[in-house]
Amino acid sequence: MRRALRRAADGVALDVTEAAVLLHARGEHLDALLAAAGRVRDAHLVAEGRPGIVTYSRNVFIPLTRLCRDRCHYCTFATVPHKLPAAYLERDEVLEIARRGAAAGCKEALFTLGDRPEERWPAAREWLEARGFSSTLDYVRASAIAVLEETGLLPHLNPGVLSWEELQRLRPVASSMGMMLETTATRLWSEPGGPHYGSPDKEPSVRLRVLTDAGRVNVPFTTGILVGIGETLTERAESLFAIRSSARQYGHIQEVIVQNFRAKPDTAMRGMPDADLHELAATVAVARLLLGSGVSVQAPPNLVGDEHLLLLRAGIDDWGGVSPTTPDHVNPERPWPAIEELDALTSTAGFELRERLNVYPRFVTATPGQWIDTRLAEHVAALAEPTGLANADAEVVGLPWQEPDGGLVTSGRADLHAAIDTEGRTTDRRGDFDSVYGDWDELRSQLPVAPERLSTELKQGLRLAEEDPAALVDEANAEAAMALLTADGEALETVTRLADQLRAEVVGDDVTYVVNRNINFSNVCYVGCRFCAFAQRDRDADAYRLSVDEVADRAEEAWRLGATEVCMQGGIDPKLPVTAYADMVRAIKARVPGMHVHAFSPMEIVSGAAKAGVSVREWLTDLREAGLDSIPGTAAEILDDDVRWVLTKGKLPAATWIEVVGTAHSLGIRSSSTMMYGHVDHPGHWLGHLRTLARMQEETGGFTEFVGLPFVHRNAPIYLAGLSRPGPTRRDNRAVHAVARLALHGRIHNIQCSWVKLGDEGTAEVLRGGANDLGGTLMEETISRMAGSEHGSARTVRQLEAMAALAGRQARQRTTTYGASPAV
Repeated sequence: MRRALRRAADGVALDVTEAAVLLHARGEHLDALLAAAGRVRDAHLVAEGRPGIVTYSRNVFIPLTRLCRDRCHYCTFATVPHKLPAAYLERDEVLEIARRGAAAGCKEALFTLGDRPEERWPAAREWLEARGFSSTLDYVRASAIAVLEETGLLPHLNPGVLSWEELQRLRPVASSMGMMLETTATRLWSEPGGPHYGSPDKEPSVRLRVLTDAGRVNVPFTTGILVGIGETLTERAESLFAIRSSARQYGHIQEVIVQNFRAKPDTAMRGMPDADLHELAATVAVARLLLGSGVSVQAPPNLVGDEHLLLLRAGIDDWGGVSPTTPDHVNPERPWPAIEELDALTSTAGFELRERLNVYPRFVTATPGQWIDTRLAEHVAALAEPTGLANADAEVVGLPWQEPDGGLVTSGRADLHAAIDTEGRTTDRRGDFDSVYGDWDELRSQLPVAPERLSTELKQGLRLAEEDPAALVDEANAEAAMALLTADGEALETVTRLADQLRAEVVGDDVTYVVNRNINFSNVCYVGCRFCAFAQRDRDADAYRLSVDEVADRAEEAWRLGATEVCMQGGIDPKLPVTAYADMVRAIKARVPGMHVHAFSPMEIVSGAAKAGVSVREWLTDLREAGLDSIPGTAAEILDDDVRWVLTKGKLPAATWIEVVGTAHSLGIRSSSTMMYGHVDHPGHWLGHLRTLARMQEETGGFTEFVGLPFVHRNAPIYLAGLSRPGPTRRDNRAVHAVARLALHGRIHNIQCSWVKLGDEGTAEVLRGGANDLGGTLMEETISRMAGSEHGSARTVRQLEAMAALAGRQARQRTTTYGASPAV
């Protein structure tokens, strides 16, 4: 104990064992622990720009539904349908609660509800269906919009476990969200008699995934632990460490609630003793020590009896939500203290009590669009001081929830598509390099480990490559396929020779290309892809946006120069109006009806659908009706989440990419398929990726080609941070394209190589090893060039013909879908 206290007092990082020891502190040891935690809290307040200020949020509690599919053994909030007047509050009831709160000066609408009750209770399903909602989350979204528009309160949503896609969908209607982690002790969920037994949403790994996904989506997030539900002190410490890891990696955890268990009658745990308040104080202090600066620590003021001063000594800097108009529906037997009483107690401890919003000041004052959706910006600004705290004198009134005025206007470095080849980028990295990608040190521990190179199965691999190449993606032939992907020397020469022979049999000797133009309509993005050097902050020197008219101008110019396709992609720009995607497609078709519009990555599609509040299928259907012809199968990188979550902070998971592309194919919208390799991946990941593409093509038949994309490292953040390799080797490039030809045989006929990334000689080499397509003329290419590619951003038809000649073949123009090119 003395050693752990000394290390805590000296500010030394604690491990789990030391944290668990400190949780035992009582008496003079507890006093020493609280003193150390108090110093850390004070440093946190200074770093946050509010020294001496303890905060709270004036809120209303909206119990949207008390039905739940879980069966937590301590909960009295969740109940059964026959004990309620209705399965959900009606919209008018929600607004009545919110209006009373607004009249009392509240600024937060705390939505609390059970997890997915419609999956357990027919009454919930019937209620939703009768009102046109397909799920509880649909109703949550609609209710949040109503509160914003009718009352001006800011929604804080607590709907339980959410997927990445659901977080994306709710983010535009809530300035913050939350979910208590409660504990990482799996036994309390998995073993009969445990407090979470029989509750699917309380599995710790599921709840930890929500914390991670919230960080990836840039949601200001509240979480916390329950103290005294049967966990050991080591398990309690492990829970705090898990929260700290997520907070460090993504910077999204705004507050951690340390909540003490209180036994309630009519529950399975009614005989359990309440958590001791000195034990609670020790837990608060350890949480404060572990979490450090940037994350607030909170204890509910209605659950601590008369020990408010003890909790302030322990290091809290926030009292949480306190409502002057509604009870705590989760703990109805424990009324909120009056705000005036809380003010007096806080003052007695030497602090000033100030009101905050549901979203903490550092998120309010951050770069616009990074943490708070553009459609919420006016709502938040109307209630905030310049410091980010609540403006006590602000009038709380409803405001429209809609797109910003003005649409898309050309701004910033709009000539970057040309200037990148003459002047280059302004700096080698964006201005928020140290924060937007998460914590690099936390990420380092997640890097995949490459398997050893295989040679024992080489003969089997070569036999399959010659006799049955499509079988290389079968699980039974994994070692044989890996032997080909890792082949070198004479073995690699044999692999590429077999691939080239197969290419000649399948598509002939012509090297195909399309005359096209890339149009990257915005490079403003806060997703935080760690491989991407294209994305910029709104205020960075190289940031730009193009208007719809400018996009149409570039398409028309391309048509005059002989292009048959425009390929459009951009950053996930928070200021991009939800209508912009379809508007750009319509504008191009109006100017050049014959132009093939190949546009919008799966990430853009899922983000656009979330913004619009519609399904991916609806969104794609609308784009198809606007004139969208096909989509690029980019944003795939490696379709393995262990790699994706190192490469990207907030991009869509592999399963979502598959769903989006599969949905496009089902609607008759074809796509390319891609794989970016040579960063933190290894050949095992390449094989898994090819298997996924092969399976999808067997199901949908919608892929037009496979495109190998070598990682360009020079300006990539993950390379600048020292975590990735400097791109693939020449051997890697040859092996990837050759094995793609072999393994995708009978499924995807066209194997495309990227001259932008490979250069002329590298392109010719893979053309001699199974590839048959050069992609396009591009006319402009900003993404690879911003990353440091040295092979230019445009090629003329004559230059592409020369590239094919390097491989000993002739070039032939094609359409986007590999038909004969029409006369333009």
